[in-house]
Amino acid sequence: MNEIGRTRERLKRLEEEARAELCAAQGETHLQAVRAKYIGRKGLLTNFLREIRNLPAEERPALGQLANQLKTALEEAAEQALTEERERQKAKQLLREGVDISLPGRKPSLGKAHLITQVTQEIVAIFERLGFEVSEGPEVELDYYNFEALNFPQDHPARDMQDTFYFSPNVVLRTHTSPVQVRTMEKRKPPLRVIAPGRVYRHDSDPTHSPMFHQVEGFVVDHGVTFADLKGTLTFFVHQLFGPGVKMRFRPSFFPFTEPSAEVDIQCVICQGQGCPVCKKSGWLEILGSGMIDPEVFRFVGYDAEEFTGFAFGLGVERIAMLQVRLNDIRLFYENNLQFLKQF
Repeated sequence: MNEIGRTRERLKRLEEEARAELCAAQGETHLQAVRAKYIGRKGLLTNFLREIRNLPAEERPALGQLANQLKTALEEAAEQALTEERERQKAKQLLREGVDISLPGRKPSLGKAHLITQVTQEIVAIFERLGFEVSEGPEVELDYYNFEALNFPQDHPARDMQDTFYFSPNVVLRTHTSPVQVRTMEKRKPPLRVIAPGRVYRHDSDPTHSPMFHQVEGFVVDHGVTFADLKGTLTFFVHQLFGPGVKMRFRPSFFPFTEPSAEVDIQCVICQGQGCPVCKKSGWLEILGSGMIDPEVFRFVGYDAEEFTGFAFGLGVERIAMLQVRLNDIRLFYENNLQFLKQF
């Protein structure tokens, strides 16, 4: 038998041994080892291909072609064996887990709007029916817009570090959404009818206060706007939100950017005005602050206080939500307790 014949026999035995070991292999690791033994970088067939260069030149092409065909065939056989082994392991895993793959898939639960978002949308919708438009402003605010242009004196307690989050002496996290009022009036001329919902920040944390909470600021500026317009607007709002039967009152107060100023109280929704711990036995609950825009604020934005008048109001969304759902701890809104949130 010549050299080509002996080489053919050698390749045939190599193929038979490789296929037999692939059939007998147990598990993916064993199959990978057999594959490396025969067709890996240091495998038997790879070494054989290197030896071909030592054969006579006229025999190399035929033997090289034969060896490469065998390598391709063994690679296909090894890949098929690995695929079949993975399928067997997958089937065993499915049996162990007891999964019936013929069952329909489970639909993922859909998220819902957070209660604070729901209440904010309800408040905005009421004022939109009155012709108000929505405006927004930055949460990182200049001291000028947050305090100075709203007529807060330099020694006002609200400017203290224990009340306000300061980035620098002139940059703060806004403590209310009222800066949107100033920014809007700087850019536009009356008539204006605007609400500004958004997040605000203060150094405050207890069952009824949070360092971050939500406010809705609103204001109207035009010719001949009076306190009666303010009362009519807020009365409509309260009756839309809490029902037409709820009693309310305007109580004199003070805010630097409004004069005269008033806080709005409603009859306690818990005890119906009889007196309870929530309303501190008074029968009333304060829900928002309001008043006629101070002429000094108009001076900052270049409005003629002799020509225009206006009113402004601001309310805390969390306080409204707490009253609507009879809640006494604001922190529950931010704990991400799904059992609590799913109720709303």
